[in-house]
Amino acid sequence: MAKKETNLTLGVSEPEKVDKFIQELNHPLKDIVTYVRKLIMSIDNKIGEGIYWNAPTFFFTGQMKPFEPKEYKRYIVGFIFNRQDCIRMVFLQGATVKDNTNILEGEFKDNRKLIVFKTIEDAKNKEKGIKDIIKQLLKQMN
Repeated sequence: MAKKETNLTLGVSEPEKVDKFIQELNHPLKDIVTYVRKLIMSIDNKIGEGIYWNAPTFFFTGQMKPFEPKEYKRYIVGFIFNRQDCIRMVFLQGATVKDNTNILEGEFKDNRKLIVFKTIEDAKNKEKGIKDIIKQLLKQMN
């Protein structure tokens, strides 16, 4: 039986689902989510978004060679909402890029890295680094 493909693996953006999710989000740092989402979507028109793993997730929408859905090769970054004192984002391939601004955190056995935001000012201060990391990840996908 073939594995079910999702809009994430197909590269089909679903902004209306992300709009609804954020509208209904009950988190004290929701302003950071709105700010970072707008930032990410402004970086490149080949970035799509959807709700995966119970959170907004951003991915490459351009042409790619076929791959196994569980490899998540289109995946760029997604939010994590399990803490109330910060907003975290996970880059599954974060360890494969050069982090010139030292904003990526975590020592994981796979290639994951995190960015943590505690205030909107923190998110604004990390804007240049976020853009640089995402542009590097997009180049790896092309």
